[in-house]
Amino acid sequence: MSRFDVSVVGLYILDILGRPVVAIPEGGNVDFIDEIRLTVAGTAGGTIVDLAKLGLNCQAVGAVGDDEKADFVLDHMARLGIDCHLMQRLEGVETSATILNVRPNGERPALHCRGASDHFDVSDDMLRKVLDCRFFHLGGTGLLAKLDGAPSARLLKAAQEAGCVTTWDLVGAGPDTWQVVEPLLQHIDYFIPSIEEAEILSGISGVEQNIRFFQSRGVKCPVLTMGSEGSIIADGEDRIHVPAYDIKVVDTTGCGDAFTAGFIAGLADDRSLTEAAHLGTASASLVASGLGSDAGIVDRAQVEAEMARWRQ
Repeated sequence: MSRFDVSVVGLYILDILGRPVVAIPEGGNVDFIDEIRLTVAGTAGGTIVDLAKLGLNCQAVGAVGDDEKADFVLDHMARLGIDCHLMQRLEGVETSATILNVRPNGERPALHCRGASDHFDVSDDMLRKVLDCRFFHLGGTGLLAKLDGAPSARLLKAAQEAGCVTTWDLVGAGPDTWQVVEPLLQHIDYFIPSIEEAEILSGISGVEQNIRFFQSRGVKCPVLTMGSEGSIIADGEDRIHVPAYDIKVVDTTGCGDAFTAGFIAGLADDRSLTEAAHLGTASASLVASGLGSDAGIVDRAQVEAEMARWRQ
């Protein structure tokens, strides 16, 4: 029996968020805003925080620097009961961090310092412990300089061979992302990008076209998030559409990570794909209701109650 429900490997970031930001003050002037927060974020960090709040037993696998930002990231995860023994603390390197200026409409232009995540790798001597889990989530492809591409493919393949269910998300797609994503696809069970990211990766438009594109390249189950249009899950030839809930959006930071966390939590409960997607949608909706990637989510009971209310 596996020691952990989930190993979450990849991008761990400290987010510094402020809202509402209409414009950056000119020169050395000061404007006043309503709220500033620090959160553990990134396509691994944001996901694992939400998974822990949803009650799963998780281990974090990534890297931070040797600075005050690392102290916050590690302490915050430890207080949530996340096992951090496989988090690498790298000397002479900054912890990856992002400054997010959240606009009144929820958009979030970002300034990012790549930092420790560019130096992170999973060595052979770590592998047995990393794969001691039911679910293996790789998050942050595209901002993991040492791990991206072939090393990630080997890691995902090893996870599948060890009997883990593999889930995957990236941090954002750009013109060079496809070359590091393509080798991974045949080793991904649940592929969970946004439709915008999928279209950039594939170079083609349309939900169904992208589903078939990624299925043809080995993905077992594409799961595409579509913002206000909800999400769609492709199970072979079947298509499952789960609509978005009617909420007031404050900040969209971490909504994709929250959806992934809820979806994994649903799979861990042996729920149907529809019900797993609903748990993902409820988690993302709660995060969108506040500032930062862990906003809104308190615990599993609260998420389940809010989901039931939204679905009435």
